[in-house]
Amino acid sequence: MTGSIRDTITLHNGVKMPQFGLGVYLAEAGQTTVNAVKKALEVGYRSIDTAAIYKNEQSVGQAIKESGIKREDIFVTSKVWNDDQGYESTLKAFEDSLERLGFDYLDLYLIHWPVKGKYVETWKAMEKLYEEGKVRAIGVSNFHIHHLEELLSEAKHKPVVNQIELHPFLAQEEIRAFCKKHEIAVEAWSPIGRGKLLDEPTIHHIASKHNKTAAQVILRWHIQHNIIVIPKSVTPSRIEENANIFDFELSQEEMQQIDALNRNERFGSNPEKYDV
Repeated sequence: MTGSIRDTITLHNGVKMPQFGLGVYLAEAGQTTVNAVKKALEVGYRSIDTAAIYKNEQSVGQAIKESGIKREDIFVTSKVWNDDQGYESTLKAFEDSLERLGFDYLDLYLIHWPVKGKYVETWKAMEKLYEEGKVRAIGVSNFHIHHLEELLSEAKHKPVVNQIELHPFLAQEEIRAFCKKHEIAVEAWSPIGRGKLLDEPTIHHIASKHNKTAAQVILRWHIQHNIIVIPKSVTPSRIEENANIFDFELSQEEMQQIDALNRNERFGSNPEKYDV
């Protein structure tokens, strides 16, 4: 089944999250972000992923208001930054994000990075926000298995999502299996590997067979693996191109060919080494 841009994944708490969305990492605050978000919503995107550290939450909120689409029809994610981790500071950071966005709730709130010695307390604050109904779902980002194991040993509510760097060169099969076992959805940031996979010969060959671009084939690979994707772009044509992946399907053989490209290669920071 080819599916549609409105397809959702049901998180383990019953909340439905669009499988396809727009990421706004590095999108300049102001009209650049406003225009990108409005274009995405016009094309049919219904999920927007931002973060406090991106400095563009206010622009995301403005775009959603100007779009004319009901707030409840758009799934909005933000994240607590490393400097704000800890119990009381997380509660304040959340309220600050809500104020910048201009919303009275968030759909998903994530711990941005696993700050050693802090992320468990941060999680307890997020559980409080969840229990108070200020956020519909809570999750994590950039967590390895051992981070998740520690969190699960302390948590009242397990994360619904783990957002990690994931693309054909970094397939993350072990952590995907762990998350599946614990009913934690996997979401890919940098799903096309910061553009560094676009010249890969195998992907180009598959793309030519389907009359699609390399980026579209990679995004389709994610979708067929049941991974949530949030490709980022501020270019209108690219925003539209990225979404045009629901009119074709990769064969099992093509999926396996792309799977075989894994080389455990990161283009972003490693959570084990990242100076948080």
